[in-house]
Amino acid sequence: MVALVQMPRQAKRGEVIEVRIVIQHPMETGFRFDLLGRAIPKNVINNLSVRYNGSEVFLAEMGSGIAANPYLQFFTVAEASGDFVFEWIDDAGQRGAERAAITITG
Repeated sequence: MVALVQMPRQAKRGEVIEVRIVIQHPMETGFRFDLLGRAIPKNVINNLSVRYNGSEVFLAEMGSGIAANPYLQFFTVAEASGDFVFEWIDDAGQRGAERAAITITG
């Protein structure tokens, strides 16, 4: 699974930053049918966990009501230079992960 993360590369210590992620995923509800009339199995991302230097700063539990290619946005406080680690898993057991680094100035 591919994801696009948007967040500042640099921030001042104590600054509130905006973090956005779009995950490329069909988010199948289990209610659609293919061309032969067979049900397409439910397959949605169950949760997304975001850690900032090892501490969880965001957790989203999702279900079939979320559109394809889910977009999530949250705010956190920039405290120290380091990595944001985004991890998710879907109903099929596929895991995805993305990383983004931030440098703290001043």
